[in-house]
Amino acid sequence: MNAPHPKSPGLAVGVSEDMIRELVHTFYARVRRDPLLGPIFNAKVADWDTHLATLCKFWSSVTLLTGTYKGRPMVVHAALPEIDGPHFARWLELFAETAREVCPLAAAELFVDRSQRIAQSLQQGIEIHRSLKAELVAGAP
Repeated sequence: MNAPHPKSPGLAVGVSEDMIRELVHTFYARVRRDPLLGPIFNAKVADWDTHLATLCKFWSSVTLLTGTYKGRPMVVHAALPEIDGPHFARWLELFAETAREVCPLAAAELFVDRSQRIAQSLQQGIEIHRSLKAELVAGAP
């Protein structure tokens, strides 16, 4: 694990790798049981241990600026035609509930803020990706 950047927003509110791990693992245990989200995640994630480790790296990079995450979340999410607005809304709702239960208030609010920004970016990117794909299909002979 890379050390947190000294000016990371997470350090200022007490985020630690242990807190990230607890949040990610608690949240995705709930996602797996959720009637709306569970079927999608359970069908797509073959190795939960690896997926959770990747998500911990993602949140470490987002909140502690460790740079440990090297993935491309836009590409992954854009390839899932079954996700749309209600899925994002439920994910955000469940994530906020979990963050506020698991983390101290200031840390929870950082996680919630970042999750909302990330979800907005993903939704916009997916919309653009799907529009371009539809245009290409429509224009194909």
